[in-house]
Amino acid sequence: MAPSSPSDLSRRPIGVFDSGIGGLTVARAVNRVLPHEQLVYFGDTAHLPYGDKSTAAIQAYSIKICDLLLRQHCKVILIACNSASAAAYELVREYVGSKARVLNVIDPIVAHVGETYAQRTVGLIGTKQTVNSNVYKKKIDDLDAGVELRSLATPLLAPMVEEGFFNNTISENIISSYLAQPVLEGIEALVLACTHYPLIQDQIKAYYKGDVAVLDASDVVASHVKAYLEANGLAALAQPTSPRHQFYVSDFTRSFEESTRIFFGQEVHLEHYPLWE
Repeated sequence: MAPSSPSDLSRRPIGVFDSGIGGLTVARAVNRVLPHEQLVYFGDTAHLPYGDKSTAAIQAYSIKICDLLLRQHCKVILIACNSASAAAYELVREYVGSKARVLNVIDPIVAHVGETYAQRTVGLIGTKQTVNSNVYKKKIDDLDAGVELRSLATPLLAPMVEEGFFNNTISENIISSYLAQPVLEGIEALVLACTHYPLIQDQIKAYYKGDVAVLDASDVVASHVKAYLEANGLAALAQPTSPRHQFYVSDFTRSFEESTRIFFGQEVHLEHYPLWE
């Protein structure tokens, strides 16, 4: 069988997966900068959150999800989850081999911080698991760009967003309590290292009143995906009609379906696809 030409590959979809529906903020950003690309999204809602799972478990889930995305002939698989990016990226890349390109959400942010904030102080907020893993600090330190990274775990923010508590005084009080912590004093930029946080970035920006640049990781990742596709001849050509995206979850509930509209910014039909029967 002859290998696919770049033009054949360009018509294939982009696969995006996350431990739940938070990764839809990344999918939404990708859709915004690449409107001609078809997306196949998988949210492993049966096993969320990944942050409290073992590395071996996250790797096992990730491989099963990749099997589905490969069956959908995805040209690129984007791991839209900090925990899975840290725990399974190398394994997934090895497992997928030449069948698809594999990208993660951590490396584009690290590169952006290194290029833009050399010799400066940058804050980062994320889940306990992301912050305690030190994955961002290790990678940023490896750049040797003189970036001082100050990280703060903000465990209440993701469940707050999932429960719909944002853009109100409750979320404002919680956000302010976190951002006022001494560890974040004197930062010039703040990395939002969780896929839920783009939904509260306006409140975070309001807190800083323009004094601190707020880096939406989903936008940084989407720009990276766009540049990667264009550099490798994988970008889809413009079509007269919008592509039809597909959305799968491993455990279906009505609340997930309602929340997807908030995270993706439009109505979404979820298909139930259990990873293990």
